[in-house]
Amino acid sequence: MLVITGNPGVGKHTVTEKLAQKLDLPVLDLNQVAIQNKIYEKSGSTLDVDVKKLARLVKKMAKKNSVVAGHLAPYVLDKTQVSTAIILRKNPYKLIPVYKKRKYTQKKIIENVGSEILGIIEYDSIANFGIKKTFQINATNLSPSQIISKIGLITRRKSKGDKVDWLDVVARKGDLAKFFPNKK
Repeated sequence: MLVITGNPGVGKHTVTEKLAQKLDLPVLDLNQVAIQNKIYEKSGSTLDVDVKKLARLVKKMAKKNSVVAGHLAPYVLDKTQVSTAIILRKNPYKLIPVYKKRKYTQKKIIENVGSEILGIIEYDSIANFGIKKTFQINATNLSPSQIISKIGLITRRKSKGDKVDWLDVVARKGDLAKFFPNKK
């Protein structure tokens, strides 16, 4: 199973749909599964998914030859199910307008951008799937077809993906306090 994960707004679903069409594979969209099966609670403008229930459900639904999309992948998929996990990453400064367009609250914007800066999904993917199955792609200025080409190189083990370090970028701009406000 090929997994496409990453923070909201990085292009997971667009890339997954096009990749699955190209490879003629079914798509398992974790967000859709959670919504269709009503395994979430509404909390303000967000949905809090019950990841334990989603994991049990996905275990029954997941097919070996499929593409799975969703930021919850590292929390609901088992290492044995995954052949390759691709984490799409995007420059945090480019994510802010995406989140504003989606009408995210300022708190949700800071949480998601902070997660991207720190590489939380990459860390959790490595912890769950292993470093040999986990790869990053800097999707910031790439088209879906360019990302799919990079995924092809990774799955054929002709590339190790990209090294992504947004923390260094943000620190050099002096913006750490902007994304990680001091809570007193």
